[in-house]
Amino acid sequence: MRNRLSRALPVAVTVLAAVVALPACAATAAVREPVPHTAPAADHATYIVTVRQDSDPAEVAERVGATPLHVYRTVLHGFAARLSPGQVEDLRAMPDVESVEEDRPASGDDTPGHGPYWGWGPAGM
Repeated sequence: MRNRLSRALPVAVTVLAAVVALPACAATAAVREPVPHTAPAADHATYIVTVRQDSDPAEVAERVGATPLHVYRTVLHGFAARLSPGQVEDLRAMPDVESVEEDRPASGDDTPGHGPYWGWGPAGM
């Protein structure tokens, strides 16, 4: 009996210490101040600008004071940048700019069975 008590006592003390310390840790965590989030200017959105093939995308961005986030030269010829409404207006007025589109998420319809059957998959779809 004494042997069981001598083994159970350290375990009980450890559990009791953990239970007492847990609320103190939670209280300390609740006091921490949140890290302020610095959001970009509300009037600046990200745009994808395409320019003519004979124009340099980085040079076009520089003309309106924009810093390109990406410069595209393979699939399309242009750049992506955070632009103010005034910069968008200036770019749309330039003769070597083909398009200025706001960057936003795009998704396709990946649900099978919509539209005509094109021979891809079972005929019953």
